[in-house]
Amino acid sequence: PYEPVIGLEVHAELATNSKMFCACAVVDNTVAPPNSAVCPVCAGMPGTLPVVNQKAAEFGIRVALALECAVNPVSVFARKNYFYPDLPKGYQISQYEQPLAENGRLVIQTSKGEPLRVIRIRRVHLEEDTGKLTHVEGGSLLDLNRAGVPLLEIVSEPDIHSAEEAVAYGEALRHILRYLEVNSGDMEKGVIRFEANVSVRPVLADYQSAPLGTRTEVKNLNSFRALERAIVFEIERQSKILDSGGTVEQETLGWNEASERTYSQRSKEDAHDYRYFPEPDLPPLKVDEAWLTRVRAELPELPRAKFQRFVSEYGLSDLDAARLVEEKTTADYFEQAIENRKSKTPALAPGASVVNPKLLANWMLGEMFGLMKTRGETADRLKVRPEALADLVGLVAGGEINQATGREVLAEMSENGRGAAEIVAARGLKQVSDAGFIAESVRQTLEENPDAAESYRSGKETVLNWLFGQVMKKAAGKANPQVVRGELERQLKGS
Repeated sequence: PYEPVIGLEVHAELATNSKMFCACAVVDNTVAPPNSAVCPVCAGMPGTLPVVNQKAAEFGIRVALALECAVNPVSVFARKNYFYPDLPKGYQISQYEQPLAENGRLVIQTSKGEPLRVIRIRRVHLEEDTGKLTHVEGGSLLDLNRAGVPLLEIVSEPDIHSAEEAVAYGEALRHILRYLEVNSGDMEKGVIRFEANVSVRPVLADYQSAPLGTRTEVKNLNSFRALERAIVFEIERQSKILDSGGTVEQETLGWNEASERTYSQRSKEDAHDYRYFPEPDLPPLKVDEAWLTRVRAELPELPRAKFQRFVSEYGLSDLDAARLVEEKTTADYFEQAIENRKSKTPALAPGASVVNPKLLANWMLGEMFGLMKTRGETADRLKVRPEALADLVGLVAGGEINQATGREVLAEMSENGRGAAEIVAARGLKQVSDAGFIAESVRQTLEENPDAAESYRSGKETVLNWLFGQVMKKAAGKANPQVVRGELERQLKGS
């Protein structure tokens, strides 16, 4: 058997308004005309001088701190020399020997619920993106809109040992980037791209002493599906080569989505092949303690910390907490709903909540997620505001309306943004718990359905649910379900 050894290089486009070294706007290439956001600097014209985008540097510092990296007080930009049509200068401005930050960590857990693992972060550095080539019949077209867009490269140590762990790492990193608001996370637009360095080595009695195998690099994976399948394929390919007595070649590979296979692009370069040397037109980037302190103070609560707090503070299950914190807007919505209900009850004891967090989470994960999916909107864009959802859940929990009516009210709230209590009052939807009214509704239902009543008494207990539905229908859905069920059972048993 073989042990996979995987390291990931993640390129994240930083959500700045302008490019890394010039004032050109960062545009959406799905709508912007080709070469409409280009100037002499990002086009690589002779005699032009780059200037560092301060916001991009600050975004990089935010990520580095969130990944528990040591931010270097001085980092240096370098020229990474290689020749390709989408690189107008003939080199890329990046960082190499003195990067922005080093020696971080990211805690991950796979979807299979395996124990937590710590993946070490080797380095975090700033660089610029390249242009985009579109190959057409008879040639290729070059669009430089993307050239010079700020990128943050995050390089892990080879601590990952399965495709599942690689995906868990990528997902955890994407969550952090989105929470920090430095990257949209929209992978369909290529704002996060993965490069996987994959090798395998024999599993020995003391496998840590086994030498690392020859690695291959799979470039430009822009989805978690592609990342997982490319790694699985490459592990199997390399294992078969070694089983047959062959040798794995060090090379750069592409991923063919259609055939789900890697393919050779070129022999793998080492650092010396790029002839790195310090960028002569840029001074060193200096990060003083004051800047670092300010950025650290502005960091939001990160996904894992929020997940742990939701479990401990609100008593949510791991699964529910994980789903709620996946998007910052959803987690914020949930907490705003709880805090709003607290503020409406000044006499409430500290730490208490008039809304059961688990009940609110159920509504969020069920009905609200359904609305978000149907409308294609995030929680903060819905017409149902957090305080309005909390009020609705409070009406259901307090027995003012039943669950079915609550869903009906929520649907109307999502259309017009009105409050739950207002809709309930206007439409006369308040739940009826009057024992006399419910007893009479049950009596009439049993009189109208004697065969069903007799079937129940003969032992066919599943008929009870049908009779329950008939009573609720007679009561126009307003009757208290618990009272109805109790009265129905009482009359059927003749007590």
